[in-house]
Amino acid sequence: MAELETKHSELDARWYVVHTYSGYENKVADNIVKMVDSRGMGDLVFEVRIPTEIVHDVEKDKDIERKLFPGYVLVKMIMTDDSWFVVRNIRGVTGFVGSSSTPVPLTEEEVVALGVEKHSVEVNYAVGDTVRIVNGPLEGFSGKVEEIDTEKNLVRVLLSMLGRETSVEFELDYVEVED
Repeated sequence: MAELETKHSELDARWYVVHTYSGYENKVADNIVKMVDSRGMGDLVFEVRIPTEIVHDVEKDKDIERKLFPGYVLVKMIMTDDSWFVVRNIRGVTGFVGSSSTPVPLTEEEVVALGVEKHSVEVNYAVGDTVRIVNGPLEGFSGKVEEIDTEKNLVRVLLSMLGRETSVEFELDYVEVED
């Protein structure tokens, strides 16, 4: 009987946290990418990231890139025995975050909170439009859009609450155009 070839989709992949020796994050990330390429495992391991932020060093008067989580690398992958083995056996990797036998993927909330993936939201309203809040504690309220910041995924809406005008920020998908 012929063995079926299974192709994996990036949609099936999840983000996992790999623990490394501190200071080895860049080397581990590079080696994971090289190993995946050399073994033709691009259909199992899709992306490797080291979360960083830009901070201003006052003493040196310059911006520097700083690791948010020293000792950790994020890997977007489909967890199989092969993909686990390849990542786990990279020099400098001490293991996956999770129980000793089962790596635990990040939840969607954690992925969003870490800013690992940008989820685009289609905005069908503009500044000056009247919108209705469709999520959160102010659900059902209506107001006028004052500002839209797609980079930060925020919209500022002027609401009338308790007889006063109040400016409130929401995520872009928390509001929709009022009919």
